[in-house]
Parts: sequence; structure tokens; C-alpha cells
Amino acid sequence: MKEKIIETAGKTWRFLGQNGQTNVGQLAKSLKEKDEVVLQALGWLAREDKITYMVKNRRTFVSLVDAELQAFNSVVYRMENQGGRGKPAK
Repeated sequence: MKEKIIETAGKTWRFLGQNGQTNVGQLAKSLKEKDEVVLQALGWLAREDKITYMVKNRRTFVSLVDAELQAFNSVVYRMENQGGRGKPAK
């Protein structure tokens, strides 16, 4: 189970890097993962200070912190300059 949570944390990190602020309630559907696994992955990312939460109109949203967004963009930039597809694989 731990491996699945780590894998989903990576998918979540990439999704947030590509899509920006996202409603937590929609994240599992977008990632095609179970709610419980996505919530645990978010906990993992939060513990590592990679994401931030915000509440708008009683809905919870999550996004990468600035340093993580910069890291994501750096990965994309390197891939583009090495002939990659431009976005990390999901």
C-alpha cells in the first residue's frame, strides 16, 4: 500500500504542476485513483511541505507551493530542451 501512496503522490505532484490549484474533491477522479489513496498521497505531500491548502466557498483546494512549482517547471524545461514531450508522464 505504501508504494501505491508514493506513486499517487508523484502523480498528484505532476497533476498539480500541470493544472494548478485543484479542488480536492475532484482530484481522485482526475487522477483515476481511489479517494482514500489520493487523500493519503496529499498527506504525504503536505508533510513534505510540497503543497498548500486553501478554502474557497467551503470547498478545499490544493496547489503546489512556489518552490515545488518552480521545480516542476524546471523538469518540464529540461525535458523540452532534451527533445522530450514537454510534460512529465502521468
